[in-house]
Amino acid sequence: MTKALASNSDMVGSKPILVFDSGIGGLTVLREARLLMPERGFIYVADDAGFPYGGWDEEPLKARIVRLFEGLLERYEPDAVIVACNTAFTLAGADLRQRFPEMRFIGTVPAIKPAAERTRSGLVSVLATPGTVKRAYTRDLIQSFASQCHVRLVGSENLARMAEAYIRGDALDDAAVLAEIAPCFVDKDGMRTDIVVLACTHYPFLANVFRRLAPWPVDWLDPAEAIARQARRLVPLVEGAEHPDNFDFAVFTSGSQDFSTRRLMQGMGLSLQPAADILVG
Repeated sequence: MTKALASNSDMVGSKPILVFDSGIGGLTVLREARLLMPERGFIYVADDAGFPYGGWDEEPLKARIVRLFEGLLERYEPDAVIVACNTAFTLAGADLRQRFPEMRFIGTVPAIKPAAERTRSGLVSVLATPGTVKRAYTRDLIQSFASQCHVRLVGSENLARMAEAYIRGDALDDAAVLAEIAPCFVDKDGMRTDIVVLACTHYPFLANVFRRLAPWPVDWLDPAEAIARQARRLVPLVEGAEHPDNFDFAVFTSGSQDFSTRRLMQGMGLSLQPAADILVG
């Protein structure tokens, strides 16, 4: 399969876009990217063997991501990569660009700048994984774009797992979800939080649950569309290009998927391919 993919991808405009995430959260970005890039095939890669990323120590996780991309880029030769994971990109984005300077990487970072531009109360919360919350990259974004706002960073240990379970059809306990999002809501000096940045691509799966449980209405800021627009800008439309028929598949690094995951991938129009030599252990 590798040789066939490489041969077909030499055709102008037919190289795939690779979308990478720690699990299935990146499907929220893939959905938007497909709408804006209909002539492109997509390869979705979920590092479920390493999921969740939020609890990893930084250096081992960074090494894992870079090592994984060595196999991915050699095997699939994508035209560009969307790193649809805040934790992965804020940690390893610079290393990926340095290690693979010829590749176009479209990153996912917390949408702090647009949140600061939209807020009326000046109270913004960033709902993320613990890894994204503690990253210097995130704090630099706040300093650069939201220094006039009160920004609360909320690192959830459990929401990514909850989102994965929910999108696969499992029931959630409202009290457990509310416990994770409650710190986002700040009532201070007569003003209230009015924007919550969803700084993990898994979280939009739970947006309707969040809205129902929130103590007051807020704007839940989903960055998926903005990431897709950036990808479209960096990968311009090739005149006459048509959607290829040899991509649109998903790879899970664990090498195994349960029935609900297979059904979800089928619903997204993705076939499943074996992980083979991209496994990193």
